[in-house]
Amino acid sequence: MRGKFAKTLLERPGVQVHIAGREASDRADTSAADAPLHLALHPLFQGSRLSLERLAAQWRYWRLLRRLQPNLVIVHAPELLPLTLLWQQLGPGRKFLYDIRENYALNVSTQQVYQGFTRRGLAAGLRWIEGWASRQAAGLILAEESYADELPFLRELPASRVVVLENKYQPAPDETLPTRPRPHPTLNEPLRLLYSGTISALNGVWEAVALTQALATTWPGGVHCTIIGFCQQPVLLQQLRAAVDGQPELFTLIGGAEPVPHTRIVGEIGRSHLGLLPYRAHPSTARCRPTKLFEYLALGLPILIPHNWLWAKTMARHGGGVMYEFTPANAAAANVRKALERCRFYPNGIPVDVQWAGEGKKLWRLLDSFI
Repeated sequence: MRGKFAKTLLERPGVQVHIAGREASDRADTSAADAPLHLALHPLFQGSRLSLERLAAQWRYWRLLRRLQPNLVIVHAPELLPLTLLWQQLGPGRKFLYDIRENYALNVSTQQVYQGFTRRGLAAGLRWIEGWASRQAAGLILAEESYADELPFLRELPASRVVVLENKYQPAPDETLPTRPRPHPTLNEPLRLLYSGTISALNGVWEAVALTQALATTWPGGVHCTIIGFCQQPVLLQQLRAAVDGQPELFTLIGGAEPVPHTRIVGEIGRSHLGLLPYRAHPSTARCRPTKLFEYLALGLPILIPHNWLWAKTMARHGGGVMYEFTPANAAAANVRKALERCRFYPNGIPVDVQWAGEGKKLWRLLDSFI
């Protein structure tokens, strides 16, 4: 919200942006101390996914709407839609945008995070509230082009009210992007692997662990994998720590129980040789391009990713890596070694069309259409 949307909105004079969301950790790079003059940060929520804090967050959000009386609200989370709709109905001329980050109903239905009636009820409730919000919103923002086909409530809306803004990379204000691909390590040099972002079984963290262990037996210079990100499942995090803590020569785990500052993730990308995107085949991810795919491409990090028709188009256009299945791990390790010995990544240089700047222009075109 801050690095992409707020930065884009603040490009024009006379705009005041308030960001309300999950409270960052003390180490996060979203503190109020370094916020621009026309940007204010409002913590709504802290704690675990299923805690009662989520109810308190609703009250804080409602009080904030009443106090600020914003001209426009951009909603990035479906749980804030009910109060946003109520706020809109209670005053004339109030407008909001709904930013659809994920196909939430599909995720709830298929990812096994919730069980039984809770899963079915939550999925149905999400689809209903999103359908209502889509009819009331001044515009809708889709993080993935595929959502236009997947979400039935979008089919009745005019195309002018819907814009696709992909999760492309937004450099920090003082960040210098690389201009050329980084050299591969030789077999006698340490190979540094990276798994970043949401830590989950569906996102392939166990496949990353298995690949690292397999490569360690075939790469003479040694292998080290950094796992950095946030894990929303305490049991999984406990299992992961038990698996990697005893192998410090192979693994470093950063974060886990709390979100990690994005600047630290970018730093790890810059120190790595190969970025791992070991996603398991699943309906919720099959038609989505992960945010870290754009991050790795923008920063010139070679990528290892499973076969997928959508990802293949992006990889072929930029030559940013190789597509191999992560299982069995021994075969994947052999393929990685061959690729690093033979392939030349980013033959046309580091791509620029994976950066957020173009998406920001599309956001302003949408805003200009009704403001």
